[in-house]
Amino acid sequence: MKKVAVIMGSDSDWPVVKGACDQLKAFDIPYEAHILSAHRTPAAAAEFAKSARANGFGVLICAAGMAAHLAGAFAGNSTLPVIGIPMKGGAMDGLDALLATVQMPSGIPVATVAINGAKNAAVLAAQILAVSDDTLAAKLDQARADMAEQIAAKEAKLQSELG
Repeated sequence: MKKVAVIMGSDSDWPVVKGACDQLKAFDIPYEAHILSAHRTPAAAAEFAKSARANGFGVLICAAGMAAHLAGAFAGNSTLPVIGIPMKGGAMDGLDALLATVQMPSGIPVATVAINGAKNAAVLAAQILAVSDDTLAAKLDQARADMAEQIAAKEAKLQSELG
């Protein structure tokens, strides 16, 4: 199975980004997490992105706030799928990061999840990898079935309380 790279622009992103790593672990997807900055370590970030496919990665997840250029920098240096996690914070409380992540030029896409949407980034990475991995696809199917069962149980509890 291909690995997923989980890249954050700062260690302050870790409390949110950890949710992506936990979700990848739950699906038994191998991953690496790194701190690289589009602005403070541009050469290292570009080199990581350029060599990601050769190093066994299948999807790149990038979390960044404010200017949020990290996902775009990775997408500009790799043809692997890139998923951006815009991080909450800054003067616009994450809206600036969302817009910076989603507004990419034609030909350099970045799939973008919600502000602080680390878990969904990991699920999307799993869905991308599952295109060619039936075992992982079955795990995703089971996760969906488990969610449906949880909702059904909550509905039954609510109806019981309502009498």
